[in-house]
Amino acid sequence: MKEIALIGPTASGKSDLALRLAKEHNAYILSLDSLSIYKEIDIASAKPSKEELDQIKHFGVNLIYPNEEFSVSIFVQEYLKLKELCEKEGKNLVIVGGSSFYLRTLVQGLSPIPEYTQDCIAEVKELLKDLTSAHKLLLNADPEYMNGIEPTDRYRIEKMLLIYVQTGLSPTEYFEKNPPRPTITDIEIYEIDVERAYLKERIILRTQKMIDMGLVDEVSRLEYKYTRLPNALKAIGIIEVYEYLDGRLSLEEMREEIILHTVQLAKRQQTFNRNQFPSRKLLSIEEIYQEAKRYLS
Repeated sequence: MKEIALIGPTASGKSDLALRLAKEHNAYILSLDSLSIYKEIDIASAKPSKEELDQIKHFGVNLIYPNEEFSVSIFVQEYLKLKELCEKEGKNLVIVGGSSFYLRTLVQGLSPIPEYTQDCIAEVKELLKDLTSAHKLLLNADPEYMNGIEPTDRYRIEKMLLIYVQTGLSPTEYFEKNPPRPTITDIEIYEIDVERAYLKERIILRTQKMIDMGLVDEVSRLEYKYTRLPNALKAIGIIEVYEYLDGRLSLEEMREEIILHTVQLAKRQQTFNRNQFPSRKLLSIEEIYQEAKRYLS
């Protein structure tokens, strides 16, 4: 079994390249996309079409509903199950997507999490009744670590509280004593090198395609079913539709906002990849295809 990862800014052509390589080199695909994991978010996530999903087995897609919590540890478990399947069936693996944070976690690893007693869980549940006080408790214990967590981030506060109450250690102390263990040790990482002007053209085309496919209707259905509260429904391509539905943007202004925010996201993704994967190979799509083809053969 051989593994490669295809990363790069949104709309740079990663998914098409992954599909091409998977078809030609007996591979499954694992999605790194943070929205494609959700069922029913199809257009806003630019998820592979049903036909594409039928052509090659995709994993990390349509795992949970928008009102369910997703964590990087769930993604790691998905990867481990898929790796075992690939080894059993003699498949290669193509990991692809714009949410490179997940890939970084696979490469750098996760710290082992302690087993929580029922008393610990009950105590944390009680503390979370006052989220502000819970955040302050952790902030006093570990100001450096907790400054990076918003007082409204219930999910992360709960995770840190569980560690603190169970072990008596601050998050920093716990993670120092329990360093992360890499999950992937041998993988080729390729990043698509794309000119900004060309990338913006692709983003414009994709945004229009999403609107033509029924983006507004999809977001309306999601809002009706799940409200606007789930974190999954606060993504680019969704929040701008809310503005349109509320009458604060015209349809054209909504389109322009999605394009602007997507371009900004693409820049952040490129910066993240440059900082987190210094040994990645930055190449054009065709160069990646040729190199990956040799590696997977």
